[in-house]
Amino acid sequence: MSGSRRRIGEQLTARQQEVILLVAQGLSNKEIARRLNISEGTVKIHLHTIYHHLGLRNRTALTAFVHGGRAD
Repeated sequence: MSGSRRRIGEQLTARQQEVILLVAQGLSNKEIARRLNISEGTVKIHLHTIYHHLGLRNRTALTAFVHGGRAD
């Protein structure tokens, strides 16, 4: 398991991990909300929490982090 994936698994819930994978696939907040049957507001809250826990600033940094690139 890569360091990035291990770090994600240790700090985030299963739902937050789902959100990360969908962001990394290029889905918008609206698309993620529909796919997970949650509100866009809930997606935004998940993303805020994810960014905080992983020390990232935005979805571009999150996508790079997931794909093994530089996170900042």
